[in-house]
Parts: sequence; structure tokens; C-alpha cells
Amino acid sequence: MLDNNPKLETNILNSVVGFHDAFLKKEDLEKNGSDFREGKGLVKETIRSLHPKRIHLRVESIRIDTPSTKTLVMIPVDGNRLPPFQAGQYINLFVTLAGVLTARPYSISSSPKNLQSYELTIKRAEGGFVSPYLLDDVKIGQKFESTGPMGSFHHNPLFHGFDIVFLAGGSGIAPAMSMLKAFLAAENPFRFHIIYSNSYENDVIFLDELRNLSLLHKNFILTEFISREVSPEFKGFKGRLDIVTLQTLLSDVSSKMFYVCGPTPFNEHCANLLADLGVKSGRILIEGNGPPPKPDQLDGWPSEIHPSSDVNVTVGTHKSFKAKVGEPLLNSLERNGYFTENACRSGECSLCRVKLKSGEVFSPKEAKIRKSDRKFGWIHSCVAFPITDVEIQL
Repeated sequence: MLDNNPKLETNILNSVVGFHDAFLKKEDLEKNGSDFREGKGLVKETIRSLHPKRIHLRVESIRIDTPSTKTLVMIPVDGNRLPPFQAGQYINLFVTLAGVLTARPYSISSSPKNLQSYELTIKRAEGGFVSPYLLDDVKIGQKFESTGPMGSFHHNPLFHGFDIVFLAGGSGIAPAMSMLKAFLAAENPFRFHIIYSNSYENDVIFLDELRNLSLLHKNFILTEFISREVSPEFKGFKGRLDIVTLQTLLSDVSSKMFYVCGPTPFNEHCANLLADLGVKSGRILIEGNGPPPKPDQLDGWPSEIHPSSDVNVTVGTHKSFKAKVGEPLLNSLERNGYFTENACRSGECSLCRVKLKSGEVFSPKEAKIRKSDRKFGWIHSCVAFPITDVEIQL
């Protein structure tokens, strides 16, 4: 019996969490009336708590994962619960280095069930600007500002199902680990196969934990690839992932959902392999991982333009500054004291859009520029490479 209310007892919506309380509240309002003054601002506050523009975080602990990788455990400065996120999403972490305000997106590697902290697993980027600072200089107790969780690279049970294959390269294992923890904590039956590629055997993030979980859970399968030299004890595959090996690892690909996350060349290689296997594009979700490091090697790059060449960038009526052709426009803007909102730094989210008033930029295919943007001259500065002198409007 539910409060001796026959209407409530027989309503099928009783199985919906919160329906019981909502029904009784509705009846109370019908009986006693309300001008809803007590709820003023509640919706706005709820949205702000779930999707804040900024979060203030503090480093609670630092874990050394591999010679090139650490995990920063970040907790909220105010002591409240962190905003919820979906396994696979990221936050954009803001830092100021050498007087330059910049940001980098990092996938949350912890479980979405734990909102006491976010774990950010960070691998050293060769020639990187931010990752060496986060790995070498950051101390416990240090405070940071970030965006709220965001990104479309996450598991959607309604559309993706529960037969998942995740192709991870290097630090691309971070969102996979979050998904794995979420699956293991849920009641839904699942099959999760991680195919994990790395260059060196001693630099594999989460290796012991992944191996142990694969032994404990028969519905979690781990397949390891190492592209360089391996020890005699290594029992995985040596070399790059190829179509023949992939065919032996997978059966009935039409029923599976594929996630891909790693360096840009790895992502492109996996996308080609899956296409050759006959996987439909709608069954493949690829996470962008920053701007292409060598844009001059991409299709469409003008052969006469060298990435080390200089061009002039003018921002509105401000004085021009020099920028390298092979550097993303967003990076050049930040180095010269200009800030524009950004998040993914991979061409997907469009927060870093600026208007191209004159000149020409090279935008790779991962710059998901809408038709309307092209019509009115908007570009995604995080993956736009100025190949001539340009004038832009922030």
C-alpha cells in the first residue's frame, strides 16, 4: 500500500524513481494551492549545479602510473559533490604558463559513480607545452579551474547497446577505464572488449588493473598490442593492429559498437580498419585528441607552404603579431595574450570559433565546421592553420 491512495497504488508509473513523491506533491498543491514562490530560481540553480561553466579544483593526490604518465586526483575546493558526467567525457583544465593562459582537455578516467573526485590521467606529449608542467611541477594542494564535464564521446545504452569494442592507443585508455568502471558498477549485462595498443611494454597505463579485472570478469576482454620490442614474457600481439588480426579477434561486427581513442594517426588507422571490416560509420565513435601534429602531411595541405613559415595575424583593430603556419591559430592567439572560450581543442565543440575577415586558413577534416559557418566565415581556431596573413574577429 502506498499511503492508502488507490490511484497511486495502481499507477504503472510507480516504477519510475521519484514518481511517488511527485504525485503526492501534486495532490498537496491541488488541495492547498501555491504561487510557486518557493521554487523561484530552482531550475536555474539545478542547471548550474549540473552543468557549471567553471569548477574550482584542488589536487588531492598524484599517482605515478608509468614513466611517462601520472594521474592527478582532483577534488572540489568547496567540498561539495562534483557535477555528474558520463563515462568517456572530459573536462578542460586551465593553466597559466609563462604568462600565457591556455587550457587542455583531459578525459576523466575515474568512475562516474564517484563524484567526490575526478581522476585525470595525463601522458607526456612530445614537445608539449602543458603536459610537462602538469607532470613535473604540479604539487599536492595546488588549485586549478576547469570547465564542467563535456563531450559526445560516451556510452549511450539506448543507441550503443552493451556489446562494446574499445580500440585504445596510449593515453586513449583513460575514457575506456571510466567506461569499464561504470559497466562493472551497473546491473546491465555487458560485453566490453578493450584492444589496447602501446609503443613500449614498460609504458602501458593501468596494465595491472586491466589484467586483473579481465581475470575476474568473463564479460571483460583485454587484448594487448606492443609495437616496439617486447620481453619473452609478453603474451600479447607484437606490431600494429592489422585487418587479419582484427578479424580473428572479432566476430559478428554488425552487432557491436566501436569506440576509438588515441593519437590522431592511430584513430585514422583504426577507422580505416573498421571500414575495411564493413562496420557502418554509425557504429563507430572516435574521440578527437587535439590538433594534428603535422598538418602539412594531411590531404589538402598546399604543397608550396612550409609549416615553419611566418604569417601575420591581426585581431580586429589591434596590432598584428607573427604566427607559425604549422601552429594552430588558437595556440598563437593564447601566446599573444588573446583568449577565446575553448574546450575540446580538436575541432568538434565549436566553442573556439572566430570569424575570418580576410586571408586563408587550412582546416583539416576533423574541424567539424557547419555549412552556416562556412557561409559566414567562421572557423574553429583550435584546428585552423593560417597559410596566409589573416585578419580575424574574436
